[in-house]
Amino acid sequence: MDFSFLTEYYMFYVKGVQSTILLSVFTILLGIVIGVFLALMKLSRFRLARIVAASYIEFIRGTPVLVQLYIIYYGLPQIGVDFSVITIFGDDFPDIMAAILTLSINSSAYVAEIIRAGIQSIDTGQSEAARSLGLPYKMTMRYVVLPQAFRNILPALGNEFITVIKTSSIVSIIGISELMYKADTVRGNIFQPFEPLVVAAILYFILTYSLSRLLGVLERRMETNA
Repeated sequence: MDFSFLTEYYMFYVKGVQSTILLSVFTILLGIVIGVFLALMKLSRFRLARIVAASYIEFIRGTPVLVQLYIIYYGLPQIGVDFSVITIFGDDFPDIMAAILTLSINSSAYVAEIIRAGIQSIDTGQSEAARSLGLPYKMTMRYVVLPQAFRNILPALGNEFITVIKTSSIVSIIGISELMYKADTVRGNIFQPFEPLVVAAILYFILTYSLSRLLGVLERRMETNA
C-alpha cells in the first residue's frame, strides 16, 4: 500500500472534511427543528395533524435517501423552486441547498420518532403539575417536558447525528465537494482505487468517534447535574 500521494493531495481531504462537517452541522440543526415540530404534531390532539406527521414520517423512513436526493435535486426545479437565482453564496449554492434539504428531511423523520418517544417517557404527572400551576401547554412542553426528555433521548439522538455524518457521503453523487467526493477525485488523479478510500474511511471514523466521545461527555455531565 502506497500513501505517498498524501503529500500532494492532503489538502483535498482537509477541504473535504470541512465540507462534511459544515454539511452535517446544518443538517443536524435543521433536522432537529423539523423533528421537534413533527413530534409535537404527532402528539397533537388534532387528528389531521397526527395523520400528516405520521404520513410524512412513514414515507421518509420508507424510501431510500438517494431517491429523496434525486427528487429534491431534479424535481424542485421542475415545479419552480430554483435556488440558482441566489448567487450571493456562489454557483454551488443550489447543489449544497439540495443536499442540506435532503439530509435534513431524511434525518427529521428519525429525530421526530426519537423525540416523540422521549416525550412519552416523561411521567404525565409532570405535565399535570405544570398545568395545575397555570402554565399553558407550550410553556409546559418548553420548560418542563422537553428538557427532561432531552436527557433521555441524548444517546439515540447522538446515534442519529453519527448517521448523518456517514450518510452525507451520498451527496457526492450530485457533485458536492465533501470528503467522499474528494476521495474519488484523488482516486481518478492518481489511478489508485484503494488507498484514497482507506484515508477517507479513517477520516470518517475520526469524525464519528470524536462526536461519540463528545456526546458521552455531555451525557455524563447532564446525569451529574440532574
